[in-house]
Amino acid sequence: MKWILTSSVALAVLAAAPVLAQRKASIENVPEIPFTSASNLLKLPAGEYLGESVAVATNSKGHIFVYHRSAQTRLFEFDKAGNFLKEIGSGYYGFEFAHSVRVDKDDNIWTVDEGTNMITKFSPEGKVLMVLGRRPPAVDGAVAYPAGPPGTPNVPAKKYIFCRPTDIGWDPQGNIFISDGYCNNRVVKYDKDGRFLAQAGSEKPGKALGEFNLPHGLQVDGQGNVWVADRSNNRYQVLDNNLKPIREITNLGVGWTVCVSAGPHQYAFLSNSNPNGNMPGTWENTGEIYKAELDGTVLGKFGHPGKLAPGFQVVHTMDCRNPNEIVVGEIESWRVQKLLLHATNGSVGGAR
Repeated sequence: MKWILTSSVALAVLAAAPVLAQRKASIENVPEIPFTSASNLLKLPAGEYLGESVAVATNSKGHIFVYHRSAQTRLFEFDKAGNFLKEIGSGYYGFEFAHSVRVDKDDNIWTVDEGTNMITKFSPEGKVLMVLGRRPPAVDGAVAYPAGPPGTPNVPAKKYIFCRPTDIGWDPQGNIFISDGYCNNRVVKYDKDGRFLAQAGSEKPGKALGEFNLPHGLQVDGQGNVWVADRSNNRYQVLDNNLKPIREITNLGVGWTVCVSAGPHQYAFLSNSNPNGNMPGTWENTGEIYKAELDGTVLGKFGHPGKLAPGFQVVHTMDCRNPNEIVVGEIESWRVQKLLLHATNGSVGGAR
């Protein structure tokens, strides 16, 4: 099965859809990938609880990082067996409203905080190594820049100021790519030292290729191509390393989040998540995750909505370092599951 590349007519129909509409995937005859769930993997210290588990990541040792929204935004580290190791950044000024955590090839931990407009690079030990963006100072008042007052256009996007950023990824050369975000609608490229190189999109939402309306997730594959979950446009986009559009993917429902696995043979995992609030009708047409080759061949799908595991309650981000072990963070059930994908006769669930 191949992804559908839309025509201008289909784009016009998409443009007319409500911004928050939930879209059923139009792809057909996708094999189901069997899986089992480890939903009680994480062992929290006595008296500690996970909040909205919006972001998960693993490092080369298999340690699991959970960036979650509780009374405060917090970042926890667990070992491969789920034992609690430590909290990183307790009381840190760059933590306000978690959105994404990712781990780079050197096991540095990067947080993307939608509330402070900051991206922070931590060493594996938890030392702050780099900061991109700036938290709106309290002395500036209640209206956080760069968004203007409600009902007014955003101010022009700036090179080093974000507006509710959402995700981060790196190419093989170490260049940094950030999806930015809820009030900017762009993808920004920086070099490994944090110097601005390029952007696609702008502060204005758009529907054309290379434009975005809430770029909600981002990852970069081994060829340096950038995968963007363009959520309010109900699609995914693939850009080249210079942020020029290659194609769009419109038949997998809502572009909620994306993950690209590690190793010489990479896979893309794309989520058609049920939306916040689980509105009427969404359980019948959303909730699944698709596994695909980087060339566009959809291999299978797995998962469904449900308040109890192994159902999903809004999969916000995924870690797929091992393509047979998908770690998912959920908003509305406040949990983390590790999904073990099983091989089928067509080896859909296994690495090839």
